[in-house]
Amino acid sequence: MSRKEMAWWLRLAVLMMVGSHWAWGQCETSIPKLISQCGQYVEGSGPETTPSKACCDVITSLDIPCMCKYVTPDVEKLVNMEKVVFVAKSCGLTLQPGMKCGSFVVPPSV
Repeated sequence: MSRKEMAWWLRLAVLMMVGSHWAWGQCETSIPKLISQCGQYVEGSGPETTPSKACCDVITSLDIPCMCKYVTPDVEKLVNMEKVVFVAKSCGLTLQPGMKCGSFVVPPSV
């Protein structure tokens, strides 16, 4: 892993831990596991890619509406919310159009 990648992961981990401190207890999830298994699929740049089974296992165990309450503007700077929706849908989750996740609004299905 390059220094640039390591720095990105460290920033994301810190932001998620600090910004989502309440989410850990409120949403009963493991932020470090979410980052390690799914981070590469939701980072800001690059194309959408189909998530791994390990990522889907984490995603499908989440209370997505609960987690969305704790998405901060700082997290949105690092995570591409359109990719988050793509990953969730790729893992078989149904996200309600119009649902807010941070400042992002889930678009209507095509």
